[in-house]
Amino acid sequence: MLPGVRFVVEPAFSLRVAGFVLGGVLLGTISGLTPGLHANNFALLLASVAPAVPGPPTLVGAAMLAAGVVHTFLDIVPALALGVPDAAMAATALPGHKLVIGGRGREALRLSALGSGLAVLFAAPLAVPVTAAMVRLYPMIRPRMGIVLAAVAVYLIATERSKRARVGAAAAFLLSAGLGFLTLDLDPAAPLSAGGMLAPLFAGLFGAPVLIDAMGGEGVPPQADPGIAMERRSVGLIALAGALAGAAVGYLPGVSSAIAAVIVLAALPASTGERGFVVATSGVNTANLIFALFALVALGTPRTGVLVAVNKAEVPLNLPLFLAVVVCAGAVGFVLVVALGDRYLRIVGRVEYTKLSVGVLGGLVVISYLFGGAPGVAAFVAASAIGLLPPRVGARRVHCMGVLMGPLMI
Repeated sequence: MLPGVRFVVEPAFSLRVAGFVLGGVLLGTISGLTPGLHANNFALLLASVAPAVPGPPTLVGAAMLAAGVVHTFLDIVPALALGVPDAAMAATALPGHKLVIGGRGREALRLSALGSGLAVLFAAPLAVPVTAAMVRLYPMIRPRMGIVLAAVAVYLIATERSKRARVGAAAAFLLSAGLGFLTLDLDPAAPLSAGGMLAPLFAGLFGAPVLIDAMGGEGVPPQADPGIAMERRSVGLIALAGALAGAAVGYLPGVSSAIAAVIVLAALPASTGERGFVVATSGVNTANLIFALFALVALGTPRTGVLVAVNKAEVPLNLPLFLAVVVCAGAVGFVLVVALGDRYLRIVGRVEYTKLSVGVLGGLVVISYLFGGAPGVAAFVAASAIGLLPPRVGARRVHCMGVLMGPLMI
C-alpha cells in the first residue's frame, strides 16, 4: 500500500460510473460519425443539457469526457469516407484519402486506431512530468503567446515545397484569419442555444471543399485487406511523437491537433508518408484531451471544447476517476473504429458519390444554420471559398487554421 492512499471497492458506485460512461460512449459515437459536427459544438451541446441530466455532477462529467474521447477516435471515419473532417483531423484528411483511393482505407482506420490508442497509453504517464514543467513555463509563455503562434504560422508556410505553394499558404492563412476575426465573436440568433460559429467555419474550411472537388468522381473504391504496411516500431515511435505533440495542443491556445501533427511529421523521415500522417494526427488528437485535462486541473485553463463544457457545467474535478474514464473510453473507441469504420466505407462505396456529396453538403448547410443562423450559413459559404484555395496552389489545407490562430495572435 502507498502511504496516504486507501483503495476502496464500491460495486454500486462502479456500476453507476459504468452506466454514465456507456452513455457518453454512445453520444461520442453518434457525434464522431456525424459529418461536419465539430467536437467543440458537440461539447457545448453537452454543457447545455448537463444541468438537466439526473445524477451526480462528477458522473455527468465522466460521461462528457467519455463522449469526447470516443469522438477523437471515430472522427477519422467520416474524414476518410466522406471528406468532412473535424478540424482536428484536417492534416490527415488528404493523406487518408490517398490511402482510401488506393484501396487501403481499412488499413488507414486501423492505423488511426493504433495512433489514438497508443497515445492514450503514452500520454497518461507523461502528463504528470509535462504538467509539472508547464506549470513553471506557462507564466513565461502566456504573455508571448502571440509571438509563439506567429512563429508556428511562419514555420507552416515556410515548409511548403514551392514558392507558389508558400504564397498560396500565406493567402489562405490571412483570409481565414480575417474571416475568424469577423465572425468568431458573433453571437447569432440560432435554433440551437449552444450554437456558435465554429461549426460553420470548420465545415466550410475543411469539409465542403473536399466534397466539391470530389463531385463527379468515382467515390470510394473497393477496399483491400486491413493489413498494416508499417513496421510496429515506426507506428510506436510516431504515436509517441504525436502524444508529445498533444502536450502543446493541450496547453497552447490556437495550436490545433492538425498543426501539431504537421510540425511532428516535419521531424520524421519522409518514408512515413501518408501512413505516418494518419498515426501522428490521430495520436495528437486523442493525447490532447489527456493533457488538456491535466492543464485544467493544474492551471484552471480548459483547452478543448469538452473540457470547456466540463468547466461550464461546474463539474468537480476528480482526476483519478477521469483518467480511468479516459482509458476505458479509449479502449472502447479503439474497438469501435475497427467495428464501424469498415461498414461505413462499404456503405459509402455503394452510393453514387456525386449525390452523396450533394446530400452531405446540404447537411453541412443545415448544421451551419442550426448552430449559427443566417450568419452561420454566410460564414460557411465564405469559408468554403477560402478552403478551395490551398489544394489549387499545392499547399496544405492546415493553413486555414488561421481562422483561430489569427484572432488569438491579434
